[in-house]
Amino acid sequence: MATATARSAVLLLALISFLLLLPFLAAALSVDSPKGRRVLVLLDDLATKSSHSLYFRSLQSRGYDLDFKLADDPKIGLQRYGQYLYDGLILFCPATERFGGSLDQAAILDFVDSGHDLIIAADASASDLIREIATECGVDFDEDPLAVVVDHIGYAVSDTEGDHTLIAADDFIDSSVILGDKKIEAPVLFQGIGHSLNPSNNLVLKVLAASPSAYSANPKSKLSNPPSLTGSAISLVSVVQARNNARVLITGSLSLFSNRLFRSSVQKAGSSTRHEKAGNEQFLTEISKWIFHERGHLKAVNVKHNLVGEADEPAMYRITDDLEYSVEIYEWSGSSWEPYVSDDVQVQFYMMSPYVLKTLSTDKKGVYSTSFKVPDVYGVFQFKLEYQRLGYTSLSLSKQIPVRPFRHNEYERFIPAAYPYYGAAFSMMAGFFLFTFAHLYNK
Repeated sequence: MATATARSAVLLLALISFLLLLPFLAAALSVDSPKGRRVLVLLDDLATKSSHSLYFRSLQSRGYDLDFKLADDPKIGLQRYGQYLYDGLILFCPATERFGGSLDQAAILDFVDSGHDLIIAADASASDLIREIATECGVDFDEDPLAVVVDHIGYAVSDTEGDHTLIAADDFIDSSVILGDKKIEAPVLFQGIGHSLNPSNNLVLKVLAASPSAYSANPKSKLSNPPSLTGSAISLVSVVQARNNARVLITGSLSLFSNRLFRSSVQKAGSSTRHEKAGNEQFLTEISKWIFHERGHLKAVNVKHNLVGEADEPAMYRITDDLEYSVEIYEWSGSSWEPYVSDDVQVQFYMMSPYVLKTLSTDKKGVYSTSFKVPDVYGVFQFKLEYQRLGYTSLSLSKQIPVRPFRHNEYERFIPAAYPYYGAAFSMMAGFFLFTFAHLYNK
């Protein structure tokens, strides 16, 4: 009786565990969306949930399931039974010195290394922990803990703003993939700390830069030394797309996401134009679409190669064969996969170095194709397609195929290139015959 009860308890526990993991497994196995929709939001204070509700509401309206927790919650965990519970992570906890539960800097970096997305928002109270995570992602916040971005020319006109730390920034990255097709007309209100990009990291991009007149310093004290960060070298918002296509957004302003700046009107100093609404909401909505792979995500399927006129893929090619190569490339539009159209997709026929480099032509329905002649070199080749374009996930496709020489019975009986040698041999024989005849019979 006791054994049966214990067995029932174990089965019940297993069923409950399966039901708890079912939503995560379903999201992970979804073939429609390139990414799942469950996002963990860590806060310093639960009041941030209401003060930044417009931003959170925009995510929820697009289908994201936000799980709000305090950063020091002892039950925080990104994994369970070896499976990630979340597809994205938002850190709105700049002052946190230590995360709760099993979460730490290494766990967050492993989360990104596993292909998941991350948003980091800091401010003047940024802890060493947040700064170190940002540094690992390729940006460096100003080392002075009291320094904020100041701009005495590009500041936002305000009745209460006197130290010019509320900036009206409009130096956006020129990329419709990252920021959407609709131009952001109104400047973005920014108040916080600046950062610089690590020059050795070519994966980080400056999305919103400060104006040439900006600098990073303590606005409440006189400058005794030149600021370490000045002008357009100051990045206000940066993004990273890792080699595994995980995306990270980093900014030094938590208030950038706040309802106050979302609803605020804006007028840049020196401009007569006053916008009824700052560009914060449009800017952050569009860039969050990119961060969470609603835009700029590519996939390649149905890679094929075959001899011209045939349909089946051969086990190997012969030198000088004529072959065809094709691949289908699609882009996620936020709701469905649409054909990706571009004229810069190339394929290499590669062995130690590319012997053939061809630009693929497209039928504008997602199919890219080309044809070429196999080089007169035998060995083990690869079809290599490496595609990297600003704002898009990278594609890396490789398919190996051997190339053999002609067999002895596949050569032509008379090789046209050898005709001069044939002529030389026969002419020599004819000359020798004539010389012998003349020598023997000439008196």
